[in-house]
Amino acid sequence: MTALMNLAIVGSGYVGLVTGTCFAEVGHHVICVDNDLKKVKSLQAGHIPIYEPGLEELVKKNVAEGRLSFTASIGDAVAASKVIFIAVPTPPQPDGSVDLSFVEGVAREIAMHIKEYRVVVDKSTVPVKTGEKVAQTIKRYNPDAPIDVVSNPEFLREGSAVDDLMKPDRIVFGVSSDKATAVMREIYEPFKAPILVTDLNSAELIKHAANSFLALKISYINAVAAICEASGANVERVAEGMGADHRIGRAFLNAGIGYGGSCFPKDISAFIRISRELGYEFTLLEEVEKINFNQKERFLKKIRESLWVLRAKKIGVLGLAFKGNTDDVRSSVAIEVVKQLISEGAEVTAYDPKGMEKALPLVPGCKMAGKAEDVADGADALLVLTEWSEFKTLPYAAMKKRMLSPLLFDGRNLLDPQEMRGLGFTYTGVGH
Repeated sequence: MTALMNLAIVGSGYVGLVTGTCFAEVGHHVICVDNDLKKVKSLQAGHIPIYEPGLEELVKKNVAEGRLSFTASIGDAVAASKVIFIAVPTPPQPDGSVDLSFVEGVAREIAMHIKEYRVVVDKSTVPVKTGEKVAQTIKRYNPDAPIDVVSNPEFLREGSAVDDLMKPDRIVFGVSSDKATAVMREIYEPFKAPILVTDLNSAELIKHAANSFLALKISYINAVAAICEASGANVERVAEGMGADHRIGRAFLNAGIGYGGSCFPKDISAFIRISRELGYEFTLLEEVEKINFNQKERFLKKIRESLWVLRAKKIGVLGLAFKGNTDDVRSSVAIEVVKQLISEGAEVTAYDPKGMEKALPLVPGCKMAGKAEDVADGADALLVLTEWSEFKTLPYAAMKKRMLSPLLFDGRNLLDPQEMRGLGFTYTGVGH
C-alpha cells in the first residue's frame, strides 16, 4: 500500500488548485499556498475562483475530510511538506518570452525555510533549463539546503482538468537523483498511469513540444479549411478521413476561428523564443501563429462581406470563453472578435454560460444577455464563437423570428449546416 505524503502547492490558480485537490482526493495531505490573502480566505470559506466541472465538489469534500487546506504562509507549508510544487503564473512578455519572476521569487522564499531534505517540483509551464535555475536560486540563498529539483509538467485541458489529472495518459517527471525519482513515484502511484522518467531539461521540453504540436494540428486543419472553401470541399469530411488514419488521429482537427486560451498562444511564442535563443529558427511554429491569426481575420471578412457596413449593426454573439466548459477568457479568440466588431461600430450583445463576468471588463460596450436566446433580439447577424454543447440545442427557429436578418456565422462548426439552412438561416461555417 502506498504511503500517503504531505505536499505543498505554491500557487492556487488553475493548475495549482486542480492539482492540489486531486492529490488530496487520492489521499495525500495537501496545503495550497497563495500570496493573495483575500483569495486564501475565500477558498477557506469554500468559494472557488474558477469554473471547472467537478472541481468545487472535490474541494469541499477534501477540505471537510481534512486532507486539503489553504494558507498564505510558504514557511508553514515548507515546514509541513516533504514535496513543494511550484504552480505560479508564468505570463507572456511582449517579446514572446516568459516572465519567470514569480517562479524565481517562490524559489527564493522556499530557500529561506528549508531545514531538511525537500523535493521542489516545477509544475508551472516553464522554458527549458528553468529547473536548473530554480536549483541554483535555492542554493544561492541557502547553500546547505538538502534539495532535489524536479520538472513535472502538467497536461491539463481546461473543461476536463479533473479527469485529466485523475486519469492521465501519462505522467512525466524530470529528475537528477534516484531519491527524487522514488519520491515522485510514491506521489503518483495512486493514479495508476504510465510514468516517463527523464532528465530535467527533457521534461521541460516535452510540455512545450506537445502543446506546439497540438496547435500545429489546429492551424493545419484551418489552412486546409481555406482550401476547402476555395474548392467546394467540406473540411469536416476531410478531417474525418484524415483522422481515421491512426497515425494522425481525429483530435484537434476541428476547423474554426483559431486556438486561444492561457496555454497555446503563450507556449508557442515561448517555444519560438526558446528555440531562437538556442540557435534554431523554428519557422514552422511561426507559420502556425500566422495561420491562427489569419483565421480570425478570415472569419471577420466573411461577416463584413455579408453585412457590408458594421457600424450600427446589431450582432448577437454566443460564447466568450476561449473554449467550452470553462470560464477562462484569457487570450480568447471570441473576445478578440467581439472587440474588433465593437471597434468598427457594431452593437454587440453576447452570452456565455460561465464567462460573462470575467469577459465584461475586457469588452466595454458589449451588452451581456440574461439568456442565450436573447442575443437574437433585433440582430442583423448571429455568431457562434465558443463550442458550448448547450448551444447545439437552442431554439433556433424561435430565435430566427426575433432577428432582423437570418445571417448565422458558425465560427466553431458546432451546428448542422443543413438543419440551420432548413430553418431559413443563411448559414456560414468554416471550411465548407
